[in-house]
Amino acid sequence: MRWPVQAGFPSPAEDDQEPAIDLNALLVPHPEATFLLRVRGHSMTGAGIDDGDVLLVDKALTPSHGRIVIAVVDGEFTVKRLHLSGDGVRLEAANPDYAPIRFQDGQELQVWGVVTRVIKTL
Repeated sequence: MRWPVQAGFPSPAEDDQEPAIDLNALLVPHPEATFLLRVRGHSMTGAGIDDGDVLLVDKALTPSHGRIVIAVVDGEFTVKRLHLSGDGVRLEAANPDYAPIRFQDGQELQVWGVVTRVIKTL
C-alpha cells in the first residue's frame, strides 16, 4: 500500500490520488485483540518510545525474541524488549539508566501482548 505525499510543490493532478486510508485496515489486523495503552516513563526511549506516547498492542501475536512487549511482572504492567535465550527469559529496557529484568524463582511473568505501533504527538 502506498499513499504518497509531495514534500515539494503539490501535484495538481486529481486523477493521481490513491484511495482513502483506512486506519483500521492498516493498523489493526486483529480488532478483537488490539488495545491502546499510554506510556508512562522513560525506560524505552532508545527504541523511540517516549513518555506520553500511545502504543498499539496486539494480544493475538505470538511474542518472540527481540519484540517489544507489554508484560505483567509480579502484577505490574511494563513495556520492554523480550529477550529469550538458553539462560532463560529477561526483559530489557532501551535506556541505559534502567537495568534488565531478570527472573528469579517465585517471580511471575506474563507477556500480555506485542507492541506493533507507536503513536506520537508532534
